[in-house]
Amino acid sequence: MTPDQYCEDKAAASGSSFYYSFRFLPLEQRRAITALYAFCREVDDVVDECTDENVALTKLNWWRAELDNLYAGKPQHPVTQALQPQIAAYALPHKHFIEIIDGMQMDLEQARYNSFADLQKYCYRVASVVGLLAARIFGYTDPRTEQYAHDLGIAFQLTNIIRDVGEDARRGRIYLPVEDLQRFNVPAADIQHYRETDAFRELMQFQIERAEQWYAKAIGQLPKVDKKKQRTGLMMAAIYRATLDEIKRDGPQKVLNQRLSLTPIRKLWLAWKTYWFA
Repeated sequence: MTPDQYCEDKAAASGSSFYYSFRFLPLEQRRAITALYAFCREVDDVVDECTDENVALTKLNWWRAELDNLYAGKPQHPVTQALQPQIAAYALPHKHFIEIIDGMQMDLEQARYNSFADLQKYCYRVASVVGLLAARIFGYTDPRTEQYAHDLGIAFQLTNIIRDVGEDARRGRIYLPVEDLQRFNVPAADIQHYRETDAFRELMQFQIERAEQWYAKAIGQLPKVDKKKQRTGLMMAAIYRATLDEIKRDGPQKVLNQRLSLTPIRKLWLAWKTYWFA
């Protein structure tokens, strides 16, 4: 199996909304973004699948060393081997990959966030940085596109947090800021015991509105000159926003006991429609 095929299989197996958007890219860009996504999946799986925190930390440190190997031209893992030609082709900064690992490590070190400002730091590391790397792969001429990519990453991560509240609670994590829980009078115990209360519904409606504001902010500042090049990000946004709409329509309190996901056909349709009409 080639490194590129390893990454392709890793991306396809995830069933991610991102994967459907990648299909519309030219071959070389698709290889680059798929390798980037596979890297994110590898380090995310370390945190989600390792039950021993020390083992997880050791594995994340291995990936830090492997990034050093990558930038020294000596990658050993199939993912970093697939990334190697892309580093120079798209000028992908070493520091951004390190920041992604730093974000994953935050999951080992804290399970709660006191404020939205605290949560933003996490979202930046695990999502905005990925958006900045992806923007380089897609291509842009106006530097303001970087702010669009940053903010769209925040919107994506907020959507993930909303969708996965129940799943995260089962892992002992609550990403919803403590200040928001207090504002809506939702005890952490209600989330930990999956109680679909009216207060929790109002809390989640607030989270959805916040995410929608970040989507509007991001897309509203995408320079017209780069809109065509950044269509893949807009496809992802269409799929993620549709997921938010479904959560809102189904009842946002239900995220505690079910994980909503769009069908592959619908994801592909949204990606196709955005490709042609965005």
